[in-house]
Amino acid sequence: MPTISVDKAELFKELGREYTTEEFDELCFEFGIELDEDTSESKKPEDLAQPPQLKIEIPANRYDMLCFEGIAMNLRVFLEKQKLPKWTLSAPAGGELQTLTIKEETTRIRPLCSGVVLKGIEFTQARYDSFIALQDKLHQNLARQRTLVSIGTHDLDTVKGPFTYEALPPEQIEFIPLNQTKKMNGKQLMEFYEKDKHLGRYLHIIRDSPVYPVIYDSNRTVLSLPPIINGNHSKITLDTKNVLIEITALDKTKVEIVNHMLVAMFGSYAESIEPLKIISPHNNETREAPDLTPREMQAEVDYLNQVTGLDLPAQEICKLLERMGYTAKPSSSSEKLLDVSVPITRADVLHQADIMEDLAIAWGFNKLPRIYPNKTAAVAAPLPMNKLGDIVRFEAAASGWSEVMPLILCSHEENFEWLNRKDSGGVAIKLANPKTAEYQIVRTSLLPGLLKTISSNRHHSVPIKIFEVSDVGFIDLSQERKSRNERHFAAAIMGKTSGFEQVHGLLDRIMLMLKSAFITREDGLKNEGLEGYWIEEVDDPTFLAGHAASIKLNIAGKNHTIGVFGILHPSVLQKFELPYPVSTVEINLAPFL
Repeated sequence: MPTISVDKAELFKELGREYTTEEFDELCFEFGIELDEDTSESKKPEDLAQPPQLKIEIPANRYDMLCFEGIAMNLRVFLEKQKLPKWTLSAPAGGELQTLTIKEETTRIRPLCSGVVLKGIEFTQARYDSFIALQDKLHQNLARQRTLVSIGTHDLDTVKGPFTYEALPPEQIEFIPLNQTKKMNGKQLMEFYEKDKHLGRYLHIIRDSPVYPVIYDSNRTVLSLPPIINGNHSKITLDTKNVLIEITALDKTKVEIVNHMLVAMFGSYAESIEPLKIISPHNNETREAPDLTPREMQAEVDYLNQVTGLDLPAQEICKLLERMGYTAKPSSSSEKLLDVSVPITRADVLHQADIMEDLAIAWGFNKLPRIYPNKTAAVAAPLPMNKLGDIVRFEAAASGWSEVMPLILCSHEENFEWLNRKDSGGVAIKLANPKTAEYQIVRTSLLPGLLKTISSNRHHSVPIKIFEVSDVGFIDLSQERKSRNERHFAAAIMGKTSGFEQVHGLLDRIMLMLKSAFITREDGLKNEGLEGYWIEEVDDPTFLAGHAASIKLNIAGKNHTIGVFGILHPSVLQKFELPYPVSTVEINLAPFL
């Protein structure tokens, strides 16, 4: 979790009183953060060389507390010393908004852009340092090391709109980078910063791309080369009065969250917050950013009371939620609902459970009644699929087989070619940018992991008998996330004989424990109401011809093919470097639920 250092004297000044370390530690606990260290009590030379600092640990999803301004504002609201500000956009004096046009070629590298203009801002050294530090914290945290989002800030008085966001070959982009004196093109810049401790770690994001993202003003002055560095021409100083913020991204949600955080934390230092007009001709889209309208949600009064163990009327809940920055009121549609306005600072609020947590904080965790939650969903129970998997896992282990847990990612070859299987192109979930050839796809079978495990342990005495109960993944366009998991059971045995009878015996044992009786093929096909399983010979290239069988199941009036078992083909053994015969079985457990 991020740890933020703030000036102790300045923070106490903002909070309106002096606190002892114990008192402030208690305040932090009540609010749900943690005082990690008070450097005024430290004897370290580096701590004694600067004004006393409070090092505060905050939750990783509270992006609104990544700087001094956010911590001070939230604690003041919690202590009821102020209401959360209402941030609003103002039209420029001339009526014409600054515009930023996104060119179509940016879709090849970093397609999204947003921004805002802070007019009449007043920087002190402390505010300036906090402004820069917040950007760095957002880059490391929400922006995932600038891979998803990157921020550029510029002195608006040194550049001239309208602005354009383009993507060009690196040789065509020339400018003087921030705090440098020599003009460089994109390729030279990569070589120059390759060994830089700070910027070198970000170069990989765009270095191998045929085009680099770049932002120009109307005079073709480069503002920034996102996500690497700004231009020196538009450098912000303590004398800067008007700030242009541009944010480029791959993630539509995160780019606006970052914009909201910068506006909320530093908009109070500016005379006005002006929107930036974003134009995307290739998408036929024109919009003004940012949208500072609070998100509207509803929460159930009964749910909030039930989970916290309280019995509060709606009006009192609304008052408590104000301490956490919300605006809430009883709903006009139902007396059992609250209409809750979630401020732009609270990107972490996704569900009424988050509102319930803030209600508990505002009431006081230590004051919550101690009750057994017999009427809530707080009592844990295993998911049916996990419970089923545990039954199968126990039976396999009790039968003398050893459980293994290979990785869920594997190479395309291991999953298909090495098993003599063909990829139709619409089955396996592929990684867009795999780091190594070993981790290209999500496995569609448990066999590659089992066979690699045996191969890595082939120096052990035989027979080697292993099994796994875990998930495989498939593309499924009918699902919301366009993919689905299946829980499979698989086992493999390598020995001086084929071991076919052993995997067959293990299969029978597992099916017995799953209360599935063995029936004949004829009975299974003629009577779908007869529950049980049977096996049929199958021609599967993974296995020796005539030495493989599919596993059929009649259950709940439906006929399923749930798996296959047999003796592996010699070519499969050769690919996985297995010196002895191997027999395997794999079944899908989903039909048994």
